[in-house]
Amino acid sequence: MKVLYFDCFSGISGDMTLGALLDLGIDIEKFREELGKLKLEGYEIKIEKKSKNGIMGTDVDVLLLKEHPVKEVHHGHSHALNHDHGNHHHENHHHHENARNLKDIEHIINTSDLKKSVKNFSKKVFGEIARAEAKVHGKEINEVHFHEVGAVDSIVDIVGASICIDMLGVEAVFSSALHDGKGTIKCQHGIIPVPVPAVMEMLSGSSIPLVTEEINTELVTPTGMGIIKSLALEYGKMPPLRVEKTGYGFGKRETGRFNALRVVLGERADESTQNGDVVVLETNIDDLSGEIIGYTMEKLLEKGALDVFYTPVYMKKNRPGILLTILCNQEKEESLVDILLRETSTLGIRKYVAKRVIMNREIVNVETSYGQVRVKIASKNDFKKISPEYEDCRKISKETGIPLKDIYELVLEKAKGMCL
Repeated sequence: MKVLYFDCFSGISGDMTLGALLDLGIDIEKFREELGKLKLEGYEIKIEKKSKNGIMGTDVDVLLLKEHPVKEVHHGHSHALNHDHGNHHHENHHHHENARNLKDIEHIINTSDLKKSVKNFSKKVFGEIARAEAKVHGKEINEVHFHEVGAVDSIVDIVGASICIDMLGVEAVFSSALHDGKGTIKCQHGIIPVPVPAVMEMLSGSSIPLVTEEINTELVTPTGMGIIKSLALEYGKMPPLRVEKTGYGFGKRETGRFNALRVVLGERADESTQNGDVVVLETNIDDLSGEIIGYTMEKLLEKGALDVFYTPVYMKKNRPGILLTILCNQEKEESLVDILLRETSTLGIRKYVAKRVIMNREIVNVETSYGQVRVKIASKNDFKKISPEYEDCRKISKETGIPLKDIYELVLEKAKGMCL
């Protein structure tokens, strides 16, 4: 599983996120081509490699063209229409004639030529921010005018981040605790506290941990908060990863510390590769549709189940049903039980601990004439088993038209040659 980990030691903002993702080695020209499908005018995007504290990273700046309002700089940050450009910046909310509500922004996204998944995630982020701003200001969601996040630069940051996630092929996102500053900042509404109200509203009721740093400014912006809340499955320490790449996205303000967001891209080390105990959860269900069972299984896997499967069974009075079984590590047990109780009709769950013996596993990259394919190699004592990665083979099959089984055979032959 390809995993992305956000290390928010200095907060998170839209431009920091976009810079860090691009820093992972995304083809800039292909990114610009995808971003062009947004069909948004009046800006140009500046992407530069820079060095801060002796560390190379990527700095992103969205520049409005001359016929558009010029950004103001307030407290060392970009403060035009957008709350988010430049890491920790709370804009002055001027230029109301250019403000957009959620419907306006969704129209821009919906009428673009972007991929459906990119559109959906971008709208999810804007919806998250809109709900928070509406609650803070006591308005209906479509009465909120996005003086803070409706500007061209924030649309580019959010949609750009969504494009990057898609281009990277990320399957799951995790994040550290969020680090924010303290004190107050100035905006159109006057002096407001840090964390800013919209960020605090998005934190409310969530399980996202917040750490306060001894820095008298804003480190987490609403756009950054909206992105990470919409992306991350869990917050805390980095899961076991085979690290492939690391990227840094820079903020604009000097905070006295290394002002950057770090992202780590890697392959998740399969938690089932170590012998030991595994928790088995199971329940009998006879009154749910297959669609709901399928959705529940997907959600359980997303939240860390090692495996999920069901077995047809006959229950009391010969009623046909299923036995739903989940394998998980002990630390995941409680959260997976919650999903089962919430998403299904079951009234009770059986659990027990099982011992397991499994093969050692490693992921290797096999070069073919059609591109690189990941292959899982399992070994124990003097024998091995080889399994090409389905998603990689599927992608080649779709691109070339070659039958999937032929791609599998090709990769297997290459992998066997490497293992001999």
